Amino acid sequence: MNQLLLKLWRACPTGEVRVEKVADILELSRKQTTRKMKKWEEDGFLTFSPGKGRGHLSKIEWKVNVEESFEKEAMNRMEHEPMESLSAYFAYDWSPDTRHRLMDLFAARFGYSREGRDKLIIPRRHLFRSFHPLEAADAQSAHLVANLYNRLVSITEMGECLPELAHSWDKLPDRLRLYLRKDVRFHDGSTMKAEDVQRCLEKMGKHPIYRELWIPVEDITIPGPLIIDIHHPAGCSYVLQMLSMMCASIYKETAEGPVGTGCFYLGEDTLDKTVLLAFRDHFRERPLLDSVEFVKVEPDFPVHYQSQTEDPASIEVESDSGFGIVVMNAYRDSPIHHKDVRTYLHHILARHRDRIVDFHPRITPIRGGCLKGHEVNPDLPQVPRPDFKSPLIIRATGYTTDSTRWLQQVFDEEGVPYEVRWFTFDEVVTNHPRALESDLFIHGEIFEENEDLSFYHFLINGYSPLHPVLKPLEEWKERLDLYRQTPFTEWRALHEENERKLMEDSLMIPLYHVKRAIPFSTDLMNIHIRHFGYVDFSKMWVCPGAEA
Repeated sequence: MNQLLLKLWRACPTGEVRVEKVADILELSRKQTTRKMKKWEEDGFLTFSPGKGRGHLSKIEWKVNVEESFEKEAMNRMEHEPMESLSAYFAYDWSPDTRHRLMDLFAARFGYSREGRDKLIIPRRHLFRSFHPLEAADAQSAHLVANLYNRLVSITEMGECLPELAHSWDKLPDRLRLYLRKDVRFHDGSTMKAEDVQRCLEKMGKHPIYRELWIPVEDITIPGPLIIDIHHPAGCSYVLQMLSMMCASIYKETAEGPVGTGCFYLGEDTLDKTVLLAFRDHFRERPLLDSVEFVKVEPDFPVHYQSQTEDPASIEVESDSGFGIVVMNAYRDSPIHHKDVRTYLHHILARHRDRIVDFHPRITPIRGGCLKGHEVNPDLPQVPRPDFKSPLIIRATGYTTDSTRWLQQVFDEEGVPYEVRWFTFDEVVTNHPRALESDLFIHGEIFEENEDLSFYHFLINGYSPLHPVLKPLEEWKERLDLYRQTPFTEWRALHEENERKLMEDSLMIPLYHVKRAIPFSTDLMNIHIRHFGYVDFSKMWVCPGAEA
């Protein structure tokens, strides 16, 4: 199966043609084209009669229906070849009908399989950026971190802290004492010690992205076997909750990379496939699935959690997929630094906000704040139209393409000059200095699980788009300091006040909430949506006798 041959079949029917046109179609030199045509003629696909002399056309006569032949071969391979090798066939220039048939056959191999072991195969559109708890800046990578590692505690949506690697704890005025579980094993077979936990927490505390979280913590000590003391002499209201975050996962560094204690371990990671394998020695219980495989597919491939039974029925499980905001870089030396410019832009964006659904149908515009359960109506003064002497720089990246188109349309209609600059996802998610050289941009955020903890983290962590905006502002230093002395159960009032201030200063403009609807086969059991709105693999299983 040769991609170029299929491309030629689709572009040139039997008849006369210029060799130059064939070379352009194949994107080859004339000499290379002649070699290819001779080889395909020898293989019996076509006859090729070169034009003799100036002005005489060459002639192609097809002997085989190439697409039909290739489709039959591709169908056979899709039934027998490894999943990770199949996505390459979708780079071929198929007709829409053929592509649809092949896509259906390919999709049928995803889902739950019992070929020797219980395996869930999931389409993966993009590479996972990192498997390290301190480097997993995007939601997909952090979702895998949740399966590979454990935290000392976990936190529910309602804010209750539950034991995980720590079986209990004492909260004292100047420190938190944690009692660790016995005989917890890392994926390499070694036993977790208090020194491993101390080392992880100290590394997180020194990390440039998370060190502001750890400012109240002055020391981490080991008063006895499997006991950890976290010292915060001036107080830290959120010290226990902080230990539930993905970045606070416990791991052990090895020559092959970090290993965790999670219910799955990393069995394989290539450009085409990532495999999680069940950890049989998990301190609680091993997963019911033996493996979860993520196979590379095209960006437009549908994600469907299914089994491989005959015509399984499916249901859609809805989960939060975060919210979208406009961030304005008030620290930048440009017109956006002036509050009246930001206020003017805030007014026109709010006026056009409902139309964003024309560009992004899965979202719901929000008029209040990003946090659930309350409305924020900022007091925005009316300001005259600024004199825009230079275009505003809009930052854009792949996942904000649709919402950026909405922003461009609004500015076009309102006569606001702008220039769009495109950045890679890595540049945007890590706050690369180059990506900060913009006046405004649309950002999508997905909270981990507990909204109150996540919102505070959103204000201060180094990966947050708000961090470089707020850090130079002395007023915001004082506002954020209040969290350390305010009981966690009373944080909501701080959040609402700070969200209102962000909106009144037009540093952040809430745009939309977005939900994800994932189809699941009805025989997939125990589906729970957890970290970052993703399904929890640890308890999922298939009921063989389940009825559609």
